Amino acid sequence: MYLANENRYEKMLYKRVGKSGLKLPAISLGLWHNFGDVDKLSNQQAILRAAFDNGITHFDLANNYGPPAGSAETNFGRLFKEDFSSYRDEIIISSKAGYYMWPGPYGEWGSKKNIIASCDQSLQRMQLDYVDIFYHHRPDPDTPLEETAHALDLLVKQGKALYVGVSNYSPEQTAAIAKLFKEWHTPFIIHQPQYNMFNRSIEEGLTDVLAKEGLGAIVFSPLAQGLLTNRYLNGVPEDSRAHRSDSPFLSEDRVEATLTKVRRLNDVASARNQTLAEMALAWNLRLPEIASVLIGASRVSQLEDNLKALDNLAFTAAELAEIDQILQ
Repeated sequence: MYLANENRYEKMLYKRVGKSGLKLPAISLGLWHNFGDVDKLSNQQAILRAAFDNGITHFDLANNYGPPAGSAETNFGRLFKEDFSSYRDEIIISSKAGYYMWPGPYGEWGSKKNIIASCDQSLQRMQLDYVDIFYHHRPDPDTPLEETAHALDLLVKQGKALYVGVSNYSPEQTAAIAKLFKEWHTPFIIHQPQYNMFNRSIEEGLTDVLAKEGLGAIVFSPLAQGLLTNRYLNGVPEDSRAHRSDSPFLSEDRVEATLTKVRRLNDVASARNQTLAEMALAWNLRLPEIASVLIGASRVSQLEDNLKALDNLAFTAAELAEIDQILQ
């Protein structure tokens, strides 16, 4: 029987999500990879236990995580029931809907039909009565924003979600849906965008919207799919994600194009007594709008290495200027 580390809350920094009452761990665990049916359940269990033992109270999922799609939620639900059900009130669980899940016109995007059905399916897979946060995973160009917003609002009213959020929305889309939620008094508190040293697009308007609307952010891909680690400092390993032809975000050409910058960033990290990954995670957390960064982990040691970022979150003005100069 699993018993959580009694000192887990002493190991983590918790940050408020915008102007809401919710706090998230500065580092959260994402289950996009490594929790599908193709992965060993015993390793999944070890990672989840290590995360919670280190104060990670937030587990982030989506209906399409796996592979196959849906399997990450099913596996998480099984392990949650076995290990964490007695800790339910100490844990934040999030899921999302919007990407393709089943055939026909209702299996993706942002209609009320899709969102309500998706949430019901996610709760069933995870064996939960509710999620703490439910996101619309991507904007729908063909469904009125009011319909998508109303579906999320309904989930809260039905008791299936405590808070709602959006992911991959532009600054303009975020402001527009925030206006609706404010009128309806819907607990819309969070945006989940991609953000890292090589993708700083949220600084071009989104962070301003978040600050104005009192919203927080939790960012995914903070390590740029492994580019901001020591994985590629000496080129592209044959067993790496970038070497695979089916990788959606990485390619050997992209890695080669960034190697000079990665090596210079690694020098800055070394001067801070950090690994490149530790510095990259800490750099993300420098923005006041960012409440948490989402990390993935394929093994416990990788999780524990990333948590070391919390040991040095402060940057000098000179360090930030040097990083900016490298990234230009």
